[in-house]
Amino acid sequence: MVSPDILWQALQLVLDPEVLLVVLCAGAFGMFVGAMPGLTATMATALLVPVTFFMDPIPAIAAIVTASGMAIFAGDIPGALLRMPGTPASAAYVEDAHKLALAGKLNLSLGTSLLVSAIGGLFGVLVLILAAPVLAEFALKFTSFEYFWLAVLGLSSAVFIASDNALKAGISLLIGLSLATVGLDPTSGTPRFTFGSVDLLAGIEFVPAMIGLFAIGEVLRGAIRMNTAAPLPQVPPTKGPLFAGLGALIMRYPKNILRSSTLGTMIGALPGAGADIAAWMSYAFSKRMSKTPEQYGKGHPEGLVDASAANNAAVGGSWIPALVFGIPGDSVTAIAIGVLYMKGINPGPTVFLQTPEIIYAVFMLFILAIIVMVPLGWGTVKLARRVLTIPRRILMPLILTFCIVGSFALTNSPYGIVLMLCIGLAGWFLEENGFPLAPIILGLVLGGMVERNFLTSMIKSDGDLLGFFERPVAAVLGVLVILLWGTVIVRFVMRMTASRTQQAES
Repeated sequence: MVSPDILWQALQLVLDPEVLLVVLCAGAFGMFVGAMPGLTATMATALLVPVTFFMDPIPAIAAIVTASGMAIFAGDIPGALLRMPGTPASAAYVEDAHKLALAGKLNLSLGTSLLVSAIGGLFGVLVLILAAPVLAEFALKFTSFEYFWLAVLGLSSAVFIASDNALKAGISLLIGLSLATVGLDPTSGTPRFTFGSVDLLAGIEFVPAMIGLFAIGEVLRGAIRMNTAAPLPQVPPTKGPLFAGLGALIMRYPKNILRSSTLGTMIGALPGAGADIAAWMSYAFSKRMSKTPEQYGKGHPEGLVDASAANNAAVGGSWIPALVFGIPGDSVTAIAIGVLYMKGINPGPTVFLQTPEIIYAVFMLFILAIIVMVPLGWGTVKLARRVLTIPRRILMPLILTFCIVGSFALTNSPYGIVLMLCIGLAGWFLEENGFPLAPIILGLVLGGMVERNFLTSMIKSDGDLLGFFERPVAAVLGVLVILLWGTVIVRFVMRMTASRTQQAES
């Protein structure tokens, strides 16, 4: 039980005027970065690191916590307006968000994202406060066997989030997995598919690839249609309150919010996972459990509710291993751990004993950031609507500029720009021919994780595949993956049989 004195000390640290000013400024900065296609939550926190050199520990952590949380939500804004996810965590449900906006339901799309993001974020923080030691200990027990099955389960999501053409979805997934093999072999360190390029030794950078697949394709379509008879679909301006009717929508899906918030927190607590994987998996699971799975990807708010809750809950979950054991849950917490070390605070079990007021101040900062996110998000959405009034011949070059800046800033070399443009052209060609882009991103994100953990597990088990089922958690995950794929195969065979029967009868 925490003593009232420690809580009072933590509250005094958080209510310092400097801390409150930092929360507001970092929140506005995070909203701006997240709303710009090509700029990510990781980039927002990385850009703030030099500023934290001149801050005390609490304001420094306040800047990181607030900016990252705001950027995760703000990535939904360009996704809804332009079909260009601002951050990787928004890519899973960009189709639903944009098609809702095209149908004149922009308020429903962004209002749902904002409120559900706040609810999911609060859930993640609550779990962080109450169950951090327990969940962190559970996550640390995961070995390469569990991580392999978890990654395969994530890849299985491609089957459920893809278009109706499972073959094309599978080809897209294989393309993403192939891109993930570029770079150094994880066991021997031998270069693979680099063609002598030093830049490719580090592999295909995920963020420039995502920017290229989604943003460049939209820019190309906009340029092609600009002077043709078929104009680019315009998002109609939406009038009225942002949150009108959202109470009824949230009351319609309380189980979805609770389920996805729980899933997102658990995934966030696993070192190496993050908000983007949480969003993909919760969206896939939501589609699997839904009574109307055929509406997903066509402007259905149910998937939006699930994924928005999960990716924001994962933000709090990712801090569980970071604070309790000093192991970053994702790239943002890796930056935060570096800032803590820089301030003389060593994350780990001892920090709860030596400086508990710092830890509880961090918890309070999370709650404060989520509270501030609602009015800041409302203001950002209102300002973002003005994007609709900008002519496309002006807007598209601006978006392309932001994409170039974001890709260059991540790699600090022209390599990021070239990679973005090449993958963007390939992605545009694939999508124009009916190949979904989401499985490519999923394969690129999880391909390395699958390969590393498979090879490590095979070495541990001396090549015995039964070793993948010897540990209880690994066995459960493995059986779940087999059941999922078995169900898909059985349904496919049944559909083929029924189709042939109808053809024979006719």
